[in-house]
Amino acid sequence: MVRKKTQVEDLDRGVYDIKNEFTYKSKTEKGLTEDIVRKISQEKEEPKWMLDFRLNSLETFNELKNPVWGPDLTEVDIQKVTTYIRPDAELTDDWNEVPDDIRDTFDRLGIPEAEKEMLLSGVGAQYDSEVVYHNIQKYLLDQGVIYTDFESALKEYPEIIKKYFGTALKPSAHKYSALHYAVWSGGSFVYVPKGVRVDVPLQSYFRLNAPGAGQFEHTLIIVEDDAYCHFIEGCSAPRYNALNVHAGGVELFIGENSTLRYSTIENWSRNMYNLNSKTAIVQKNGKIEWVSGSFGSRVSMLYPSSILVGEYATSEFTGISFAGKGQNIDTGSQVVHAAPYTTSTVNSKSISKDGGVAVYRGLVKINENAYGSKNSVSCESLMMDPESRSDTIPVIDIKNKNVDLGHEAKIGRISNQVIFYLMTRGISEEEAKALVVRGFAEPIAKELPMEYAVEMNNLINLELEGSIG
Repeated sequence: MVRKKTQVEDLDRGVYDIKNEFTYKSKTEKGLTEDIVRKISQEKEEPKWMLDFRLNSLETFNELKNPVWGPDLTEVDIQKVTTYIRPDAELTDDWNEVPDDIRDTFDRLGIPEAEKEMLLSGVGAQYDSEVVYHNIQKYLLDQGVIYTDFESALKEYPEIIKKYFGTALKPSAHKYSALHYAVWSGGSFVYVPKGVRVDVPLQSYFRLNAPGAGQFEHTLIIVEDDAYCHFIEGCSAPRYNALNVHAGGVELFIGENSTLRYSTIENWSRNMYNLNSKTAIVQKNGKIEWVSGSFGSRVSMLYPSSILVGEYATSEFTGISFAGKGQNIDTGSQVVHAAPYTTSTVNSKSISKDGGVAVYRGLVKINENAYGSKNSVSCESLMMDPESRSDTIPVIDIKNKNVDLGHEAKIGRISNQVIFYLMTRGISEEEAKALVVRGFAEPIAKELPMEYAVEMNNLINLELEGSIG
């Protein structure tokens, strides 16, 4: 008899659960000490100011407590985590030079295919703590666009990195931003000069292969005035019976009359605590577009932040999360209106099943000087069974009366009438429910390039397997 899979931990995640033999060129001991931080900095041959930044962040990490307002993080014991693992591979811009086992993993994840088909104008691939492949199309180099791994950027563009690093996302923001700055490794650096449009997306993919490890990549993107860029971030890890932690950091700087679209599809394994931090600073008439899909992980706490510092600056957030058995997916968006006539919109959707917990947690802050500002928040939650839970927790802080603000939240279950109608058309009950879920997610999928929308729909199908009917 074939046993039907009904629990999240039984689900076959297919290509995403590929495990390579755990090999490395060097790594730190488990835990987090001053000696470990110094070893990471020495390994990277960093300037003194970066080491000092790391050590100050370590002090902040030790001083701060876990947040008490969100998911329980008592199991996150950093003393049980390996914070730095240098893979047995050198950085290259030739895909054929990537070691066979690592290249095979990325091949099966489809990372180089989009590049080969010119769907991407640049690709970076990180494996554990370091980037192993990075490439950018020549026509962008000719226009002055920079796209490289963050470690190389620190050596090649030290003045730019020192000017911007740690200024949008502060180590003091919370305990895990401090952790990030103490042990960061890998990540991407993008610089788009004034007036340049990068119409074809750039992509970085982060793969954590090692059990009991952390990944702490740093992404810094600068889009100068009158420019455009679309950056795509993908993340995944295989399943282990060990604690894994992801605490990346993202800092985005959008100049006047510029637009940056930042798309993320995260598909972590169920042993992952995803404690990521992202902040964008937007100048006059600039625009940040967040597109976010959060799948997998045992716990996620992710709230991309937009700080609108210039008049008529805009932030748009479009996100979806999926929480299954044993998962607590706590996500949302933060917006600070710090200038007049700024605009923000939030469109958040969540799906919960098998007792999973999906939470929208948002902040909208409109300062005294941000008169004429507008904000609209829409949260929709779909619960697939009585055991699941969905909460909307908005914080709205308005310091002037000349604003236009709206908030709407909807929580519901799949309509039995809709399912009955679809079944009368010859569709099975399982597929009927899946159709409703995919329709619910469609507004998010259409904001992604086709290949990534297909990936998101595949992840939804994977989450639905064995859970409905």
